[in-house]
Formats: sequence, C-alpha cells, structure tokens
Amino acid sequence: MSSIFQDSPEYVRRTKTPFKPPQVTLAEVRAAVPKHLFQKSTFRGLLFVFRDIVLVLVLYELAHRIGPFIKAYRQISLLVPFLLRPLLWCAYWLFQSLTFAGCWCLAHEAGHGTLVSISWLNHVIGFTFHTALLVPYYAWRSTHQAHHKATGSLERDENYLPKTRSDYGLPAERITHLADYHEIFEETPVYTFLRMFAMQMIGWQWYLATNIQGNPAYPSGTNHFKPSSALFKPHERMKIVASNVGLAIVILLLSIWTRHVGFSNFFCFYFVPYLLTNHWIVMLTFLHHSDPTLPHYRGKAWSFVRGAVATVDRPLLGWMGRFFLHNVSHDHVAHHLFSNVPFYNQPYVTEAIKAVLKDDYNYDSTNSFRALYRSFSQCCFIEDDGDIVFYKNKDGRPLRVLECDAVKRPSVD
Repeated sequence: MSSIFQDSPEYVRRTKTPFKPPQVTLAEVRAAVPKHLFQKSTFRGLLFVFRDIVLVLVLYELAHRIGPFIKAYRQISLLVPFLLRPLLWCAYWLFQSLTFAGCWCLAHEAGHGTLVSISWLNHVIGFTFHTALLVPYYAWRSTHQAHHKATGSLERDENYLPKTRSDYGLPAERITHLADYHEIFEETPVYTFLRMFAMQMIGWQWYLATNIQGNPAYPSGTNHFKPSSALFKPHERMKIVASNVGLAIVILLLSIWTRHVGFSNFFCFYFVPYLLTNHWIVMLTFLHHSDPTLPHYRGKAWSFVRGAVATVDRPLLGWMGRFFLHNVSHDHVAHHLFSNVPFYNQPYVTEAIKAVLKDDYNYDSTNSFRALYRSFSQCCFIEDDGDIVFYKNKDGRPLRVLECDAVKRPSVD
C-alpha cells in the first residue's frame, strides 16, 4: 500500500542519472520494428469501434436499472438503498467515463489515419466519436498533428509548454533567493489540490477555448473554434467550420434529450461521465509530457527522435488502462516515434524499440495519481536560456541535470 505514495525505481534512477541527449537515429529505431506492425486492419479496427459502442449502450442500460433495483430493496431495509445508490452510480460514472475516454482514444487513432485502412472511414468515425464528446475533431486533429511533428521543441510544440523564469517575473538565477521562489510557488496542499482539481475538470475545455498551455507565440484570443485562428492553415478553415457545425448539432440534440428526460437524467447519464472523461484525457496527456526528469529542447538541440522519446510510458490504471484506453499511456513513446502504427500493434513496437533506445527509453511505474500530483507540484518553470532544459521545482532546483558535455553534442536524426 505504501508504494502508492512512493516514486518508482525507474523515476528515482533518472533523477540520479545525468542526462545525455539521445544519439540514436530514426532509421536505427525503424529498422528494429517489424514491417507487419505498420499494417492496418479495417476489420480489427471496426471490432474495437463496435465493442466500445456496445459498452456505452450496455452501461447506459444498466444505469437505467439502478432506480428499480434500489426500489426493490426498500421493502427489505432503508439502509441498503441509502448505501447502495451512491455506490452503483459511482460505478457507472467510473466505467462509462472510461468507455467514453476509449471512444475519444479511437477518434484520436482515426485522426492519425490508423484506426482503419480507409481514409474517409477514419474521418467519419473520428468526427462522430469526438463530436459526441464535444471535441472539435478537425481542429484538434490539426494541432495534435503539429504537436507530433515538434514534440519537446520549445519553439514549435503545440501544448504543455513550460512557463519560464521571466514569465513569472523572477530575478536572474544568480541573485534569486529561496524566498523569491516560495513567494510565487509555495502553496498549501489544499490550494494545490483545488488548482489540480480545476485543471482535471475544466482544463480540456479551457485549452480548446483559450489555448492555455499552448505555444505562447500565438496571439491573444487563439482558440480551436475560430476558423481564422493562427492555429490553422487557410486550407483547413472549412474543416474547422464543419467541426463547429457538428458540435452545434450535438449540443442541440443534448438539449432536446434533456427536455425529454429531465436535467437530473442528463446530469447523471451524460454530464458526469463527460467531465470524468475530460479528467482522464487531461491526466494522461499531461503526464505524457510533464515530468521533472524529461527534457525540453531549443534550437538545433532538438530533433524528431529526441522530442519523440522525451515522453514516458506509464501503466495508467493497469489492465483497465490497456482495455479501455487502447494502450494510449502504456505505449506512448512508440506512438510518438511511429504514429502510423495501429494502437493494437503498439505494445509490440514498444518491446522492439527498447533494445535500440536502451537508457533513452522512459518508463515510470509510479502510481499515476501520485505522478500527477508530483508533476503538478514540481514542474514549476524552466530557464529562459539553455539548449536542453528541465523543469525546476518551487525551490528553483531541477530534479535532473545535464551531463557535463551534453550541450556540445549535436542532434541526430
């Protein structure tokens, strides 16, 4: 039980090991991956789509039976329904949110063109699943693909970019005192928890609407709903309009359904699972790219491979994460190296690339909720200069340092 609150051996080892930027090339990593793993199966992809739809409908039907089930127990004892009702609803919210998140992940795969081998069908499935979860499919697909092309680059990455010393108005490092850091970053555990809770519940919508934690190079007012936004190229604008039309239709359908079934049913059957789905999505994406032991790169120190491996695989929710979330956290390094590999083949890719990447492969078995709090509370800021930088904590101290000659090594792809 105590291991839930402890850092994993892999994480501790990284904090004690000076960082050497990867020198492996993409060709070397690609050569280790069997060619058949890149093949897409429309039949297999559609089976996962069908499975997730069935799960959503079955859980919805079971939730409808909670009321009659509780009513039957009232005749026996009033205490049993009092205890059982919240337990059953919490179970529904948990599993339905995971199933919704699984649909979100399938739409993410469709956006990469890997769910099925038919391009238009990928878009139909991705658009349908994402729009049903109030995600602008084409808008987020565009910025997500840009993120994949520049992961870990402080100039070009699209999201989870660290704030710098100057962003917080901190004095130069040589004259900053511990009290200066604590004045900005020292918080009570309750306040930290409340900020983290806000990020988990509304962080996803906030990002879409304001581009918070997106690239600061974009002008004020940047968002995922405005077709003329700086996020998108001119030829993408009609697709952004299509995303918005889809969202409007879903909101209209939800409004009609809510009038028919009542607000309490809308809240219990859809809204709570929807909020928890956003929690899972923010949690897993934040943990992929926000960790005290992972580097960020500037200028020529960055390369595609370095950025791709500057993420970490986590066994988020164990077997449940593999089953419901379609390997999205368990095999995230492989996904960044080869986003054209179907998710059901990524576990095999992970095993293949480990032998090539060796110490450059990042894995962390720390309990994911512990890791979430750790990253949220310790990934405070980075320095304004330096080709390879790490997050610093509330004491102004990095948990990982560069090997002495690391900055002299050029990037290799």
